[in-house]
Amino acid sequence: MPKQVDHRGRREEIARALWRVVERRGVAHLTMRVVAQEAGMSLGQLQHYFASRAAMLSFSVDFASEQTSLRVGRGLERLGDRPHPRDVLRLTLAEMLPLHADARATSRMSAAYVLEALHDEAVHEQARRGLVQGRALVEQLVRQAVVDGHIGPDRDPAVETNLLLALTGLTPLIELGVIEPQDALTAIDAHLDRLFG
Repeated sequence: MPKQVDHRGRREEIARALWRVVERRGVAHLTMRVVAQEAGMSLGQLQHYFASRAAMLSFSVDFASEQTSLRVGRGLERLGDRPHPRDVLRLTLAEMLPLHADARATSRMSAAYVLEALHDEAVHEQARRGLVQGRALVEQLVRQAVVDGHIGPDRDPAVETNLLLALTGLTPLIELGVIEPQDALTAIDAHLDRLFG
């Protein structure tokens, strides 16, 4: 009987290899050959799963987003049945920052993807779509918190969403050792306290 190959599993292995390359060597070294070596396969085997560097990168970013969503989902389960929207927003923002190994890998992957998107129209559109969807989810949380009376009715949900997402701009400060991870969490907490106060 022929051996069954888990194609999704192999693509995920390649994505994780790509993350390791980006994390250790940077996006400049992100070639299909280098990723194939990191994944322990030949270039031909890798090309069986991804026809181009852009396709490989695109899948890896989508997979990174899925992993972030799974981490947020597990965090929400720990918060219980009806978590306070402040706690949901804190959890979501914290998972967007490079505060632990998995989040660091996905954060660096996202940064590499944004750089790629600046010079590739197809990647640009996909990256933009992903960011628009993510922003919409945060704005939905903010709008519901206003409706439920957790955030003052005088607050503009669109502006507050942009301010919340601006906190993810702390990423390079953490990555380059300008601030400690706890400093980022302190800033998030201070902003949320003002928003929900």
